[in-house]
Amino acid sequence: MTNGNHHKLIIIGSGAAGLTAALYAARAMLSPVVFEGIQPGGQLTITTDVENYPGFPNGVMGPELMDLFRQQAQRFGATSVFKDVSKVDFTKRPLTIWCDDELYTADAVIVSTGASAKLLGLPSEKEYMGHGVSACATCDGFFFKNQEVIVVGGGDTAIEEATFLTKFASKVTIVHRRDALRASKIMQERAFKNPKITFIWDSVVAEILGTSEAGKKAVTGAKLRNIKTGEISAVRTDGVFIGIGHKPNTDLFKGQLDLDPAGYLITKDRSTKTNIPGVFAAGDVADSVYRQAVTAAGSGCMAAIDAERWVESQHD
Repeated sequence: MTNGNHHKLIIIGSGAAGLTAALYAARAMLSPVVFEGIQPGGQLTITTDVENYPGFPNGVMGPELMDLFRQQAQRFGATSVFKDVSKVDFTKRPLTIWCDDELYTADAVIVSTGASAKLLGLPSEKEYMGHGVSACATCDGFFFKNQEVIVVGGGDTAIEEATFLTKFASKVTIVHRRDALRASKIMQERAFKNPKITFIWDSVVAEILGTSEAGKKAVTGAKLRNIKTGEISAVRTDGVFIGIGHKPNTDLFKGQLDLDPAGYLITKDRSTKTNIPGVFAAGDVADSVYRQAVTAAGSGCMAAIDAERWVESQHD
């Protein structure tokens, strides 16, 4: 079954992985179609300054960087479609993808749907995201030199972020809803020994406080609620890091592509191949460890090369 919507390669998801895959695939004459979804450009579009992407010595805004990626891919013939994929069927050939009622088919598919940081769900968190609120210490820690920050969470993610932040911040306060950490023992020991780290137990962030003076938003503090007593207290802080983990965007592929226990796509043999021939995975959707724009871009390049070789082998 083919139709007018048949393509050699479809890329589901954008971001650094999807758009790099599109660039490489377009230059390999695969005319890729990229379904960019409702957050085109991925997580970098909610990041303000990106200072750790090679080639930008003065830094670059996240949305601008993704726009440059997109322009470069389109220059070689990639097409962006700003729609969400609602369903896939990878059990038969050609591979089938639906955007609501619209049907598309492909010889090969690259999945680069990314992962979403789990957030608290507060309106104030959304308001100050990128202006003192962050879900990535390695991305944003540098901006908090000699400042005081809060890290929310008690698992490995939170303790890792807090420990990393002590390289920059003068004080790191871990706010945890329980009275004991869930992180691995070695991570806990490291945090307890670190003179810059303090703890507030049995508490949750009820609201993030800030200012918008002269149109410039900045975090100034947080309201904490003790979950045992209900007592509300205010603490001063320059930044709030949410460290409650990430959720890979893989619900669409459950039951078809192999996932690890945390829901990340499993790739095989040091490649981007999934368990289904012709379906490849790139970026944070298959990476629970590094989660950086540059590593996502690298795996996007790998996925495009893997896909190109696979498509060629099918046509031989």
